Amino acid sequence: MEIREAVEADAERMAELSESPPDVMRNLVHDRTVRVATTDDEVVGFVSFDARDSTVHVTQIGGSRKACEQLIEEPIRFAKREGMTVEVLLPEDENETRAAIESAGFEDDGTGPQFDGRSTTRYHLAPGRARR
Repeated sequence: MEIREAVEADAERMAELSESPPDVMRNLVHDRTVRVATTDDEVVGFVSFDARDSTVHVTQIGGSRKACEQLIEEPIRFAKREGMTVEVLLPEDENETRAAIESAGFEDDGTGPQFDGRSTTRYHLAPGRARR
């Protein structure tokens, strides 16, 4: 599996993985730091993040558990370099992604905001606490 910077041509596949409109994913590629995981040139996962107020915010992550486990390392590396914490909000029904996040050392930090009527859980990782 290879990790690379996302390009606009990845938006269609990212939209499929996230069940979001392709236009939203194209905007994400332009507005955030976005990495994709590929296998045999097919996008199998993605992560987007930005940094503000001493925290790296993972704005979206999706794909297979294996892809998410590798992709979450991107914002973690950035946060470690900058001495920042990392925060992830996950909808309740994203079990594969949750397993990947927890295996990286993120801790459940309670209920997060609702998005489109879906409950979320807030996950937090302090600098130096990643398991990898």
